[in-house]
Amino acid sequence: MGVSFDLNLDDDDESEIHEINVTPFIDVMLVLLIIFMVAAPLSTVDLPVDLPSATAVPMKKPDNPIYVTIKADLVVAVGETPVMRAHLVHTLEGMAEGHEQRIFLRADRGVPYGELMDVLELLRLGGYSKIALVALEGVPQTTPPAADQSGP
Repeated sequence: MGVSFDLNLDDDDESEIHEINVTPFIDVMLVLLIIFMVAAPLSTVDLPVDLPSATAVPMKKPDNPIYVTIKADLVVAVGETPVMRAHLVHTLEGMAEGHEQRIFLRADRGVPYGELMDVLELLRLGGYSKIALVALEGVPQTTPPAADQSGP
């Protein structure tokens, strides 16, 4: 009584499929895409500031912009966190990648010019020389005053 073994490897009935099933992979990627599409707008700064408009060509923003905001009540904020002006530079040093990183300064339309200049001076004294002023994109809503038309 002998035992016989069939070593035929070409049998299709018991062969394993060695292909990757990509359907679950596509499903996971679509779910991740939806999550990132929903989360991306939430990562922007949402302080209510009435910005003036400008017609300048917008610059490309860096990956992690740092916003310094002067609100209408003259409170200064870094990102969405209010800070005292005395601690502004110290707070930026913890966030910025160095003094060469561009700081985006936003100010409410009702902020006096002197207050804006005070914050600019604090940033300059702290070593931040690359400062971009942020405005709304588009055509300004007010027309410039007409030149004096009176003759001699």
